Amino acid sequence: MHRAPHHWSTSRRGAAAALAAAALAASLLGGTAATADPRPGAPRTTLSVPSPPGGSAVRVLVFHASAGAEPPTVDAGIAAIEAIGQSGPEAQRFRTEATDDASVFTDARRLGRYNAIAFLTGGGDVLDPEQEAGLEAYMEAGGGFLGIHGAARAEPYSDWFTGLVGARPAAGSPTAVQRATVEVGDRQHPATRQLPLHWKRPDTWLNWAVNPSGTVHTVARVRESTYRPGTSANGWDHPVSWCRDYDGGRSFYTGMGGTAASFAETDFREHLRGALLWTTRLSRADCKATIDAHYTAERLTRPNQPGQNDQIGEPHGLVAAPDGRILYIGRGGADSSRPVVTDWNDPDIGKGRGEIHVYDPKTKKVHLAGALTVFGNKGGGDELTKNEEGLLGIEVDPDFLSNGWVYLHYTPHSRINRDTRMAERYVSRFTLDPATGKLDPASEKVLLKWPVQIHSCCHAGGGMAWDSTGNLYIATGDNNSSGFTSGYSGNNPEPDFKGVSFADARRTSGNTNNLNGKILRIHPEDDGTYTLPEGNLFTGRETDEGGGKTRGEIYVMGVRNPARIFVDRTTDILYAGWVGPDAGAPSTTWGPAKYDTFAAITEAGNHGWPYCMGNNQPYRDRNLPDPAEPLGWYDCAAPKNESPNNDGLVNLPPVTPNSIWYSPQGGGVDYPRDARGVPSYRTEEQKLLLPWLRGGGQATMNGPVYRYDAASASTVKWPAYWDGKWFVGDFYDGDQPRHAVLMDPRTIGRGGLPVHAESLKKIIPVGANGIRNLMDWKFAPDGSLYVLDYGRGFFTSDSRSALWRVTYTGGGPTPADDDLARKAAAQ
Repeated sequence: MHRAPHHWSTSRRGAAAALAAAALAASLLGGTAATADPRPGAPRTTLSVPSPPGGSAVRVLVFHASAGAEPPTVDAGIAAIEAIGQSGPEAQRFRTEATDDASVFTDARRLGRYNAIAFLTGGGDVLDPEQEAGLEAYMEAGGGFLGIHGAARAEPYSDWFTGLVGARPAAGSPTAVQRATVEVGDRQHPATRQLPLHWKRPDTWLNWAVNPSGTVHTVARVRESTYRPGTSANGWDHPVSWCRDYDGGRSFYTGMGGTAASFAETDFREHLRGALLWTTRLSRADCKATIDAHYTAERLTRPNQPGQNDQIGEPHGLVAAPDGRILYIGRGGADSSRPVVTDWNDPDIGKGRGEIHVYDPKTKKVHLAGALTVFGNKGGGDELTKNEEGLLGIEVDPDFLSNGWVYLHYTPHSRINRDTRMAERYVSRFTLDPATGKLDPASEKVLLKWPVQIHSCCHAGGGMAWDSTGNLYIATGDNNSSGFTSGYSGNNPEPDFKGVSFADARRTSGNTNNLNGKILRIHPEDDGTYTLPEGNLFTGRETDEGGGKTRGEIYVMGVRNPARIFVDRTTDILYAGWVGPDAGAPSTTWGPAKYDTFAAITEAGNHGWPYCMGNNQPYRDRNLPDPAEPLGWYDCAAPKNESPNNDGLVNLPPVTPNSIWYSPQGGGVDYPRDARGVPSYRTEEQKLLLPWLRGGGQATMNGPVYRYDAASASTVKWPAYWDGKWFVGDFYDGDQPRHAVLMDPRTIGRGGLPVHAESLKKIIPVGANGIRNLMDWKFAPDGSLYVLDYGRGFFTSDSRSALWRVTYTGGGPTPADDDLARKAAAQ
């Protein structure tokens, strides 16, 4: 370990001496001049530092001055940084020097030798104005800065230094050493990509006076639920390590390293190693990806012309074609050219237009490609008046550019039975004419159809998605009312219309012989038929309980309203979200409050509705002759469908727990359980496993998994930081989710919870002038994100209904290739 001679720290230079030294250094070095004026009224100092500082003989300066007593971590920290520099691949090694003499910052000849400066300081004013100006000049020239723990307390009166470290500790931060869990959300940065997803370690944990999220790029957070954060706690979003390009250079800060023992930890040394690789210019890294200002949200469509839907219908879904065109649909509500018909005696009851629009990013223009006459235009009202049928889903064929095939999921008006109030749901294939850009109605091939009741509303589902082997997933809703069970399990067998139950989801979602309330999986064939892939939940030929009680198209059962689904074709994992019932609070009699749900699904299964929700929290059974009388709790491990409306199996597959659930009480609500595994359902006993979200008025809108394309030359693609992250959102923009989450590969598909969540509410802007009612969101081939805003009404489109695009404007990783200290080290 090389420490500078002690006389470096014996004096502070005055302004005149600093200016003279700077002038002499400028004449000797001929470097790039940088000026700094860190404090109001301070004399302007000019210091000439080579740009970028340091060369291929990489050096790191550890500065460890303190206004008071030297922190007990200094020797351990210096030794650790020296060991890091002497280990690892030869191309990543560096020399370490240490000093507590702040005059180094006014000595351009010395300062210019260092590729990076690590602050291992305690608190207080450790630099005079000229010395701080020298540090600023060093950063302006392209230098690197690493702040460790107490460095955030240095230079307390300097706004510039606050910006350099990113945040200041809050009063009331805990002082005791506590073991806590660090969420390592950035799996790309060299400082974090080798670390555990759940990093459990002891340290002293600082709270922040102002949370830096959104102004810095956070690479790791500490989970406050795993320790006692004190009175100034930051909440679920508690950054602990972050970085950003700052004032011409690179700044990395970690709030860890508050104990001498920290520096002996292998993982913490790897964390510091990665930070030093970036700050010394031995490696490139992206420290811009989660900074809000680097994203631009642009509204693409104008309000419709009066009396026309020339731009957009009632927004209901979108898909990005391989050539970048965006096809988006209108469900069919409130066609401005037609009256809303609600009288079942009228042949035009609920008649609407399901519209398909196309946005071309090359011309930046929209055209109406076609429309279907659908059932679903009945306006608002209660659940026995309104309806959510219509044009519900869209996908394009994997070979769309050569065949022009478009798949639509819809409810044709021509197939409704006004007497029985039944309809048919279609999944059909159409051809989009490449010459005219119009959908050819005569080209329709009906792949799949099934009956749905249209007496009551809501939750029709609709989403579709392809996997990597050409299987098409189709999300179907369970349009049964929960109003006859006070918003708890939709399992009242009694209400019916002409013999068809409309309040018993055991007839639909919980029925192995019914295609509603499911996610289906089929393999479309070129002739307009389909085959069944292996691995679905049922074959359709099961002999259980006498046979004839299953449908082979079912991949997932036990979902309520999977309006949006997504298949990550890199892994073929299915991601889905569905709306829950309406109970605003849990009941010790009937079970959980409404849970809106997301699930990452790796294999066919039963996801619970209407028997169990969340992490296998059961509802209470009910049945005839008195549905108001509670029976036993459902057994999530072996549920039984004993409804008189069931024509499928009684013995159902076990329930697979879900990934994310939330209610008005919060996110990931859980309770103590008794010996049978039944939760207490007492709010005062609840634990929130996912504190980053909550509901109220809530409606899940599942999003995509982003896949970064390194080969793409796109200048607007989202950066690699987001690769593999799952986007989950809600129709509403209050406290509800609008996040990108990271799942643990070891537990995904088995009810494993997200290990990290990143808020998107300033990137995909919320509020009156933003994307307030999120209806669908997909990434395009160029890596930009397209988002549908439903508008501000219901069952209609209005002036706020729009297609938006969110692009990344932050540029690539830093430093530039030409500025790397050693080319080989960056490989």
